[in-house]
Amino acid sequence: MTKDQKDNLFSLVKSLTKSEKRQFKLYVGRLGVNSDSKFLNLFNLLDKAKTYDEASIIKSGIVKKQQLANVKAHLYKQILISLKLNPSHQNVRSQIREQLDFASILYHKGLYKQSLKILDKAKELAITNEEKNMAFEIVELEKIIEAQYITRSISNRADELVVQAKEFSSQNVTASKLSNLSLQLYSIMLKTGYVKNEAESEEVTQYFNDRLKKITVKNLGFREKLWLYKAHLWYNFLMQDFLNCYKYSSKLVDLFQENPKMINLNPVFYLKGNNYLLESIFFLRNKPKFTEKLNKLKEIVENPEFIKDTNISTLAFLYTNFHSINQHFIDGSFEDGLHLIPKIEEELELYKDRIDPHHKMIFYYKFASLEFGAGNNKNCIKYLDKIISNKSLSMREDLLCFSRVLNLVAHYEASLDYHLESLLRSTYKFLIKMNDLHEVQKEMIKFIRGLQDIYPHDLKNAFKDLVERLKVYEDHPYERRSFLYLDIISWLESKVYNKTVGEIIKAKYLSNYA
Repeated sequence: MTKDQKDNLFSLVKSLTKSEKRQFKLYVGRLGVNSDSKFLNLFNLLDKAKTYDEASIIKSGIVKKQQLANVKAHLYKQILISLKLNPSHQNVRSQIREQLDFASILYHKGLYKQSLKILDKAKELAITNEEKNMAFEIVELEKIIEAQYITRSISNRADELVVQAKEFSSQNVTASKLSNLSLQLYSIMLKTGYVKNEAESEEVTQYFNDRLKKITVKNLGFREKLWLYKAHLWYNFLMQDFLNCYKYSSKLVDLFQENPKMINLNPVFYLKGNNYLLESIFFLRNKPKFTEKLNKLKEIVENPEFIKDTNISTLAFLYTNFHSINQHFIDGSFEDGLHLIPKIEEELELYKDRIDPHHKMIFYYKFASLEFGAGNNKNCIKYLDKIISNKSLSMREDLLCFSRVLNLVAHYEASLDYHLESLLRSTYKFLIKMNDLHEVQKEMIKFIRGLQDIYPHDLKNAFKDLVERLKVYEDHPYERRSFLYLDIISWLESKVYNKTVGEIIKAKYLSNYA
């Protein structure tokens, strides 16, 4: 526990920008007594340090060992207060919260009328900006004050406050239910991926429908619609209904376009909406539309008027790079996308403390898929090993499974036959353990296991037979998920027709969208 706290402080210090560091020093320097304080000296030491080393801190003489925990806690708090005062971290929510704090102070001093005046303005600001949780909190304080100090300015004041409280409470309950549903569906997606069978499909559908029974769309405000569309979005992703994913991600983005002031108030949701829209179009394989929306996303994040903070910058990095890679999967232009890998890897190092293992894993799988598509099988194996050898990963079980299947194929393509038998065994055991062994995977493993018994002149026919066996699963509601992660059929066809995987995918793309 102590170690985490140390790391947290060090990470916080290292996350500060130059202007934030300057403001912090000005903030603590406003009192002359702080000029040589222990916590400021500790800040300066941590700012210069490359790694956290408690022994070096004690050795420096800045603080005694028994004092360190308290000094660190005080420094942490002072940095947060300084950041709170920084204009770059001010937004409508912080303004409302500040006004609520002021009103509370005035109330406790017995200045009821002044308190009510501030609350009325804060409530109007909260309602305008769809901050209904804070609006409800404001009304509750108004009720407390009105119970002690009758202004008589409005004869039906009590009734008005009661009605407002009921409305805000009802809207907040609806928003909470919808956000809970959205989060639960997202959690399922992260843990297990797309539904794998009829039982899972029925379970998810029932869970989804049961929680939407009493929701009336026409009564919903911006925030409730936001969560409703997100819930629909995750449900349809789980069900692999990408047309409806496109429908609800479009609704999500349009919701912001209809309420432009909400973009800078909720930049994370706005970016995520654009990300979901791109994912939907990617699975629908519409490259012109995809390129249009990707360019739009890049314009958004590069716009100087769009809010920028560490969190937004991280999300912008993730989404623009994910989809910059994805565009090359649509039409098989793998070699054209290879230049992205070193650039993204370099930037990944800069974002290493801000990106979770799940998103790093997705990057590695995308790198591996790009390299595989370009015929660089050993590079593909290198990136897959980063996923397979990481025993701490516990999310996206389907991605873990398909990483192993792609690893098998890449080893075969790289002629690393001496590893194949042990890889086949470990992959089979892993898929059984994860309960993720389906017909496509069974056919693939059986085929690769039998390759050593096929004469070279019979190989082409063997590949052709497997293509025919797998094609029946392309439109299967649960088996088709296999092809979302690994285009096995295009790989097999590349062996049949002596072409690259990229050439096969490009030909399919042109025939479908030319």
